[in-house]
Amino acid sequence: MSTMLQHRGYYGSIEASPEDNCLFGRLQFVRALISYEGETVADLTQAFRDAVDDYLGTCESLGQEAEVPCKGSFNVRVGHDLHLAASVAATRQSISLNDLTRKALSEYLEHHS
Repeated sequence: MSTMLQHRGYYGSIEASPEDNCLFGRLQFVRALISYEGETVADLTQAFRDAVDDYLGTCESLGQEAEVPCKGSFNVRVGHDLHLAASVAATRQSISLNDLTRKALSEYLEHHS
């Protein structure tokens, strides 16, 4: 079973509550707290899709822009030694540290997805 749901560019978690005998989840990679639940995987999937559609519809009716998952930038704390080594490597390749990081992430995801 996949550990995430996807609909219209949004992702949601899949979690279980044995105490309540239900499945539940929340939208991932956005600040808004949007949750959903269901008794079966089919129910959970539909509740997730409904939650995404409702969120987008509410934003549209209020004239607000819906938050996009992962805005495209993030801060990474790697420690002094790794930061220095990456900066030196980027300079030697005549590229920015940002480009080196983007390349490293792309290569990692290509081999580990």
